[in-house]
Amino acid sequence: MENEHRIVIVGGGAGGLELATKLGDRYAKKKALNSVSITLIDKNRTHIWKPKLHEVAAGSMDLADQELDYIAQAHWHHFKFRLGELVGIDRENKVIEVAPFVDDSGELVTPSQKVPYDTLIIAIGSLTNDFKTPGVSEYAQRLESLADAKRFHLRMINACLRAQSQQTPLASHQLQVAIIGAGATGVELAAELHRNTRAIISYGMDRVDPEKDIKVILIEAGSRILPALPNRISSAAEKLLVDLGVKVMTNSQVKKILPKQVCLANGQEIPAELIVWAAGVKAPDFLKDISGLETNHINQLVVLPTLQTSRDNSIFAMGDCAACPWTKDSEGKTRTVPPRAQAAHQQAEHIYAQIQKIIEGKPLKPYAYRDFGSLVSLGEYSSVGSMMGGLIGGSLMVDGLIAKLMYMSLYKMHQLALHGWVKVALDSLSRLIHRRTHSIVKLH
Repeated sequence: MENEHRIVIVGGGAGGLELATKLGDRYAKKKALNSVSITLIDKNRTHIWKPKLHEVAAGSMDLADQELDYIAQAHWHHFKFRLGELVGIDRENKVIEVAPFVDDSGELVTPSQKVPYDTLIIAIGSLTNDFKTPGVSEYAQRLESLADAKRFHLRMINACLRAQSQQTPLASHQLQVAIIGAGATGVELAAELHRNTRAIISYGMDRVDPEKDIKVILIEAGSRILPALPNRISSAAEKLLVDLGVKVMTNSQVKKILPKQVCLANGQEIPAELIVWAAGVKAPDFLKDISGLETNHINQLVVLPTLQTSRDNSIFAMGDCAACPWTKDSEGKTRTVPPRAQAAHQQAEHIYAQIQKIIEGKPLKPYAYRDFGSLVSLGEYSSVGSMMGGLIGGSLMVDGLIAKLMYMSLYKMHQLALHGWVKVALDSLSRLIHRRTHSIVKLH
């Protein structure tokens, strides 16, 4: 339409998909000349909440219930979906270039596309940062996507099957899992693997002793695990991991990765059949100074408090790929909003509330990050974390069942943003009935 305002969102992660869904619902019935079109672009066909990837990798999550098809979501919530990866921005003509999409067999699915925009929102998330450590790309697994998580899980199953079937004693590296980086992803994966590898072994793999043969090693260069969180959370999480049988190694900087081996800077060599790199984050390399936009040392787009990029008011960035100013540290330097799902959710809500002002060219309100604390899942029944003092004026540490329920509620908030409370309530009721029925069948 001639006077249609074209909103293009690149990246269908937590924030991007929530924003496209809410905007689609909001403007679906507007058919006047000043209407709005919403287009979501992503290089994958389906969405999964990224904090769940460690559960996919460990095999503790039913993907059929968690994977969301972008095409279906677009149909239900009145926005357009385009499959492909952003490769360029023509700021002068307000057009983005999307690369051709080729399937697993090498067949072209969609050609190169030129997508015009009036407002562009970049929400492509982050990748792990290997800090140019030798051997990471060749010999270590990352958990950046659903495909990565599925690949790791398959390799883990194969490792167990190999150990079960071989006639010779296990080699020193067999069934050893080394996780490098003790942030939330590394810590959660370590805990989840401890439980699920034992579940796998229980299915008839009687030649493998899970307590003796399977080892999970968590390696952290810093002085403690979960370095971005308060010390008391870190200490509580480490105690829980050690009690589970996870070997925690702090002050252990990785020098290089070799086939089936992690080499530390102090000369120690750690044999491992599966090596996961989960240390640090950065925005994708192609964002570095894309189309003249300002980026920082980890490729994040520098944004103003309004979430507009510093060099183009028509382009916004949100989530992990945005360097959004937050507070000052002890040295007076500006800290940026941390790369957390809650930040992406809040930024999506903020941009949604500002869209009409963007269309009308009115001044925008600045975004203010609210830290509601952090929760880390350590298996089926344990979580630890802190809730910051929006209501209590300080911070409160929570653990056990309460923390676990709060951790689960974070995902429910994401589902509510995508599906609404009616569908989420019915889905939760269905799951409860299924579990109850399953328990009764097992008892009889």
